[in-house]
Amino acid sequence: MFQLLSTDGRARRGRLETSRGPVETPAFMPVGTLGAVKGLTPGMLGACGAEIQLANLYHLALRPGIEVIEELGGLHEFVGWSRPILTDSGGYQVFSLAKMRSLDDDGVTFRSHLDGAELRFTPESVVEMQQRLGVDIAMVLDECSPWPISREDAAASMRLTNRWARRARTAWNGGRGQALFGIVQGSTYLDLREQAVAELTELGFEGYAIGGVSVGEPLESQRTTVEATAPLLPADRPRYLMGVGTPEDILHAVASGVDLFDCVMPSRNARHGLLFTRRGPLRIKNSRYRTDPRPIDPECGCEACTSCGRAFVHHLIRTGEITGQVLATLHNVRFYLDFMGQLRDAISSGSLYDIEPPPAVRRGAPDPPGS
Repeated sequence: MFQLLSTDGRARRGRLETSRGPVETPAFMPVGTLGAVKGLTPGMLGACGAEIQLANLYHLALRPGIEVIEELGGLHEFVGWSRPILTDSGGYQVFSLAKMRSLDDDGVTFRSHLDGAELRFTPESVVEMQQRLGVDIAMVLDECSPWPISREDAAASMRLTNRWARRARTAWNGGRGQALFGIVQGSTYLDLREQAVAELTELGFEGYAIGGVSVGEPLESQRTTVEATAPLLPADRPRYLMGVGTPEDILHAVASGVDLFDCVMPSRNARHGLLFTRRGPLRIKNSRYRTDPRPIDPECGCEACTSCGRAFVHHLIRTGEITGQVLATLHNVRFYLDFMGQLRDAISSGSLYDIEPPPAVRRGAPDPPGS
């Protein structure tokens, strides 16, 4: 399923084979929570260079419902995307909807954020629903613990996640070329991460994810956790860092040996007018761009950069015109995917450590000079 093509230090250049085509790694998975990246059609997403996208089981189970999607031919047919799809299991919702869920050893009961209706997830039901959707990569149900958290509570959470993982593995039948990934928890306690890896690798998952990072912990702790955990994972299986992050974070994780990423940052920031460029972030709402004819990023080949200037996107975003959000999202997603291509090329040529990440997004920081 996973072919390692070359390395540069700990960084890995690989190919993830699926029944719906290969995914060149390191790869970024645009987040289509409800089956689509907000503002982009499947054709637009493919034209950006996306080879795989992420959808969310919790949200799809609420609406339109697993039965509806299954009746309509599965998730790929339903959303019009022929390439691979990975579905998150709902573990992040265990964390983010803490006030609307009840957790026990058997599973988790949610109260819908839409209407309060009850929704029950167990390790077995989660893999069964993902199999019915026909996704290419399914995630086990896990508990994404908050931060800060005591070592005792983090250990209990990790043990619960691993018990659920064992049950999920037992329930999984691996039909239609689907793969099941385990999730490593343990917060910032490195010994717990090591224990989690040891127990999960005994179960023989097709891939492994590092979960429970970027949940509020200091950046230094996040990076230490990734650096320590990634090399422990099997070298012949894909490694996925969940919910991370900035280009700077991704470069660090790739150098640590991670292969797959997802994050809402490019699409969410785009809708609020924050655009990524090779010179640094550009806040397109700023008045300085009202008469600026230049492309968002002269080195970008997306439609937003080749067909219109900053002034037009500024005008659209400032007036609330939906086309502005579409163009901004198109650009940011393309920027992320181009960045991953740059990292793959650098690993192949042995020059990853020569890459400087684009200047990071800093709250309140001005746009870079000359932008």
